[in-house]
Amino acid sequence: MSVLQQLLSECIRSPEQLREPLHLSDGEVAHLKTIADQYPICIPPYYLRLIESDWQHDPIRRLCIPDPLESSTDGHKDTSGEGDNTVVVGMQHKYRQTALVLTTNQCSMYCRHCFRKRMVGSNADEIAHHIGEMVAYVASHPEIDNVLLSGGDALINENERLRQYLEAFSGIAHLDYIRIGTRVPVVLPQRILRDHALLELLERYNRRKQIIIVTHFNHPHELTQEARCAVQALLGIGCPVRNQTVLLKGINDDPRVLSELMNGLTSAGVLPYYLFQCRPAMGVKHQFQVPLLKGQRIVDEAKKDMNGQAKQFRYVMSHMTGKIEILGRPDGEEMLFKYHQAKYERDASRFFSMKLAEDQCWLPEKIP
Repeated sequence: MSVLQQLLSECIRSPEQLREPLHLSDGEVAHLKTIADQYPICIPPYYLRLIESDWQHDPIRRLCIPDPLESSTDGHKDTSGEGDNTVVVGMQHKYRQTALVLTTNQCSMYCRHCFRKRMVGSNADEIAHHIGEMVAYVASHPEIDNVLLSGGDALINENERLRQYLEAFSGIAHLDYIRIGTRVPVVLPQRILRDHALLELLERYNRRKQIIIVTHFNHPHELTQEARCAVQALLGIGCPVRNQTVLLKGINDDPRVLSELMNGLTSAGVLPYYLFQCRPAMGVKHQFQVPLLKGQRIVDEAKKDMNGQAKQFRYVMSHMTGKIEILGRPDGEEMLFKYHQAKYERDASRFFSMKLAEDQCWLPEKIP
């Protein structure tokens, strides 16, 4: 059994396994089972131990334990048009320079705010099966200069499967780098700390093509000593580590928490990259979304206490039409936005403004 298989075999996957550690009643276990039948549970014991109390609003608990609000059918299954951007099964080409590969539908932990709840842990219809077809597509599109290996979680692939991806894409001359999207350093750092073969694999291919690790810390309590050591191990083999945080109600929608997280990331050697507006995904929308006006106020206040490296991130939303940066309200009335990345050439770097309702958490599909 590989290190990865051993670690995954220890994960908690049923509400019954949560009864004792979380002191759940029979009714609570039954309700969790109803949700888990639709959106699976997977929690590494390491991450479960980060829950500090029985308090229902403990941020780590909210990130990994289902909530009754998750059963809501309001929201969208595909909030940013991933289906429309699929060019080969398992590969999306939304932005001119980037190809995104859904390498797996598995994760070491199923985060309750996941925007791909439609597929993770259950539906494998959208994931990659034929590497050769994807390589041929990228090779025939010289405008693509980077590939993002995502999922699910790309580091939940066995080492041999990961090697196949790295071998295939590192041989394409016009690619500048390969990104690996993963939450493993956050929720299962032992995958990195114990699996020396994984680090050797990444180090070997990093000498052929720059590999960038894009991870996903959402709360300061996730920055444990083990997580910091995993980050240092990745940095030690020459792989930069960047972070994408999601602004989440009840998790980090507090300026003090957000500034502590971003400063903590830079002290750990991780550079903040994006702060994402939580998407209106089904099973997520009513539980985690923060209104845009409130979100901008939180970001502005939090940046007052951030160091220069920490405040480099962009506050963005991944919209159907592109990645839109949320800039602020210069006139006190309308929010100013700018396309950071655009699906359509006509929107490239375009500014626009819009008056928002106080409780508005997302933009309409058609942008003026």
